[in-house]
Amino acid sequence: MTSISRRTLLAAGAGAGLLTACGSNTGRGGGGDGGGSGPKLSQWYHQYGETGTEQAVQRYAAAYKKAHVSVQWRPGNYDQQTAAALLTGSGPDVFEVNGPTLDQIQGGQVVDLTELLDGVRDDFNPAVLTPKTYDGKIWGIPQVIDMQLLYYRKSLLKDAGVEPPTTLDALVDAARKLTSSKVKGLFLGNDGGAGVLGGTPLYGAGLSLVTEDGKVGFDDPAAARTLGKLHRLYADKSLLLGAPTDWSDPSALLQGLTAMQWSGLWALPQVQKELGDDFGVLPFPKDGSAGRPSVPVGAYGAAVSARSRHPEAAKEYVKWLWVERTDHQEDFALSYGFHIPARISLAEKAAKLKSGPAADAVRLSTEHGYAQPLLWTPAGQSAYQDALSRIIKSGASADRELRAVVRKVSAELDRVKKKS
Repeated sequence: MTSISRRTLLAAGAGAGLLTACGSNTGRGGGGDGGGSGPKLSQWYHQYGETGTEQAVQRYAAAYKKAHVSVQWRPGNYDQQTAAALLTGSGPDVFEVNGPTLDQIQGGQVVDLTELLDGVRDDFNPAVLTPKTYDGKIWGIPQVIDMQLLYYRKSLLKDAGVEPPTTLDALVDAARKLTSSKVKGLFLGNDGGAGVLGGTPLYGAGLSLVTEDGKVGFDDPAAARTLGKLHRLYADKSLLLGAPTDWSDPSALLQGLTAMQWSGLWALPQVQKELGDDFGVLPFPKDGSAGRPSVPVGAYGAAVSARSRHPEAAKEYVKWLWVERTDHQEDFALSYGFHIPARISLAEKAAKLKSGPAADAVRLSTEHGYAQPLLWTPAGQSAYQDALSRIIKSGASADRELRAVVRKVSAELDRVKKKS
């Protein structure tokens, strides 16, 4: 896959990352028009890099007969564009969203979509539905699931006498044993992993970013213990740094620069094409007796603007496309890139996901998937990621760094709760 936007979604879900620049078209109309009669609806998508996706969503819109749906493909900083448009009357009726955010929900900028999932709510993967749920109501319908995984070269591990790691200690040891003068043991990104890993190691320790009752989820000695082990990877010189491409591209693994690489599900078809059966996929390994394997997932969703001139018609269209038309949903997920349908039943029956590493990925996302909590704010994320970078690269005290982050995140949680 070549779309930065999907990768950025996952990086934001686990660590950090934002698109840049801003598109200039903020009006209704333009793009691909649907062929239906009735109300005129504007639908926005961020710009995918996958060939055929734009034509596909235009085709879906054209097939809808109860409204005239105009599709707009939005380049640039899509999240910034939609956030601004929701404050005006010139934005979309239906829009794709990395969220909605807590501010958008609390500010009354999006429509409650709970009723659209009557009878099928349990068929949506809870890992990606939960962050779109607030105060018991659903504010966005997940479209597809993207995820991150640990890829490894079977032959390189076998030659080194290394088993695929299932614990963080084993990962550290494996990376060291796999490192030679020509090959590094592990690639977590050119920054050493702080940008992409984010909260994933905390979940591997059995913790979380935010608890279900809205408190800091990593105010625990296990957090410092686990994050401190990431510095061992850096100190051992087991990490590949300065690769020609970053973690989202599998080239480092494919070119033999590293034996193991953290990357996205989107890379799987390319890895399979070039390596055949000589690779496997793993979750981020557990750490400690209370730990569990951890798989970051994310999902863009379809939402309805509260400023829509036709909110009921917009809701009806969203239900048709993202609830009723399972054929369109499977096509969108698997015909132009490589993603998992948000519906559990579709993921289970999709032919491309039934065997090999793809089937492993579906199982891992279902059993161990987590998404960025709705209450995890950009300010909290920034403080945590900065601390993680200092821990990994500089060997800063994980305990001391995390105490400061806990204070910052706790204050952020108090702030957002007061607004609700």
